[in-house]
Amino acid sequence: MSIHTSAVQLPILDLSRFNASPESRSEFVADLRRVLHDHGFFYLVGHGVPPELIADVFAVAKRFFALPEKDKLEIEMVNSPHFRGYNRAGLEHTRGKQDWREQIDVNTESEAIELTADTPAWKRLIGPNQWPSALPELKPLLLRYQAEVTRVGIDVLKAIGIALGQDENVFSTLYEPQPTQLLKIVRYPGRDAAESEQGVGAHKDGGLVTVLLQDSTPGLRVRTEEGVWLEAPPLPGSFVINTGELLELATNGYVKADVHDVVTPPAGSERFSVPFFLGARYDAVVPVIELPEELSRKERGITVDPLNPIFREVGQNNLKSRLRSHPDVAQRHHADLL
Repeated sequence: MSIHTSAVQLPILDLSRFNASPESRSEFVADLRRVLHDHGFFYLVGHGVPPELIADVFAVAKRFFALPEKDKLEIEMVNSPHFRGYNRAGLEHTRGKQDWREQIDVNTESEAIELTADTPAWKRLIGPNQWPSALPELKPLLLRYQAEVTRVGIDVLKAIGIALGQDENVFSTLYEPQPTQLLKIVRYPGRDAAESEQGVGAHKDGGLVTVLLQDSTPGLRVRTEEGVWLEAPPLPGSFVINTGELLELATNGYVKADVHDVVTPPAGSERFSVPFFLGARYDAVVPVIELPEELSRKERGITVDPLNPIFREVGQNNLKSRLRSHPDVAQRHHADLL
């Protein structure tokens, strides 16, 4: 079996079993199917990302956050109409409340689109990242890591497709030829420095799957459908994987995008994490997949949240999320959309 009971409360799946013998693949897929319907959160090991790369990502993250403030503000997000770059703690919002974390947002490297009156508003999200001149090694390292976790996310999506009784490439029409690849490096200050216990407020992720790398400090919590909060402490060598709203849309709620949050670390400490959000390409529209009868009977429908409507048009979904989360960027660059 590839699910194990442990003190961490969430199941542990070994991705190497998906690429092993037919018997191992079948067991892995059966275990994954149960997780997807329960809450969509699990630890992933056997992913093949080199531990040296993971160590280097944490090391460069700590070097960036230790820079003088003026060097970090050189790439302040409010200067990017594409919502890329650095945010000080308290500038990102979840459900209208401040999140106490500082972070860099990096997405797919692109050229900006020339905008006209007829250009869809979501195309404003396409453009270059911002990189700090004081830390030139950050760009090649994060882009290498972004490519690795993109591979992991697509492998997980293929396994999810099979677990849902589909071809492994059932979701490829959503992410090919180019998915969205939002990567964050995040530092949570301790409660003596933060102004609340909300590292990140309770929310659902909006993409296909999230691949989260945690350091050794706990803080992530997952809320089950019954309203029980589960701790998701760090597990060395693993990622935490969770399913996003696009999979909930595609499966009419058989797969749930569960609510989760991050609490501020204890006073005198800090927490580093590197979440990666694999999303569909901006111009995609999410279809409803016809599930096998034994699965379709368990469909729960789409979550209805007046404060966070979910759209099948991926670009509209992404733009909605960024405008809500970063009101300073929205006001400076996109006031006509507010």
